[in-house]
Amino acid sequence: MSKYKYIGEFEIKASKKMLYPYMSSASGLAQWFADDVNINEDKVYTFIWDGEESRARMVSHRTNSQVRFEFISDDEEPNYLEFKIDMNELTQEVFIRVTDFSEMDDEEELEELWESFMHNLRELVGG
Repeated sequence: MSKYKYIGEFEIKASKKMLYPYMSSASGLAQWFADDVNINEDKVYTFIWDGEESRARMVSHRTNSQVRFEFISDDEEPNYLEFKIDMNELTQEVFIRVTDFSEMDDEEELEELWESFMHNLRELVGG
């Protein structure tokens, strides 16, 4: 099955330092991104949506800046999800850039999905 790369950029009124734990910790991700998120002793994250589980490893991160998860599968080219927190130095606006590389190829549906996730996150952080 072919893969599709979705990239979305979302403005959010919160500091990079405040946002980072919501993207890098199981408890933070469970508050806005998935129904539940667990992490085991091998540092494998289990994301649960509607009773379905997806397992991933955090393959890279930079504190207060970026997190990348690679989903565990037998695919030659694994799905991944990356969150980058950027700030416009001129305007001081903070943006989250999402890169979602998966089989889901309906751009409109992905846009709606990520808008919904970001709405949840904004509600949490007040931004």
